[in-house]
Amino acid sequence: MGKGDIKTRRGKIANNSYGARRKRKIKKRTSVEEKVQAEKPK
Repeated sequence: MGKGDIKTRRGKIANNSYGARRKRKIKKRTSVEEKVQAEKPK
């Protein structure tokens, strides 16, 4: 259960991979309405 074990979180970090034990951070996407509001000068 260390860096060589690909099924563990530490092993995923060492192997530069993702999976059930190491989730990717989800980026919050801006909606079209928010983009339009930001572009319009008031």
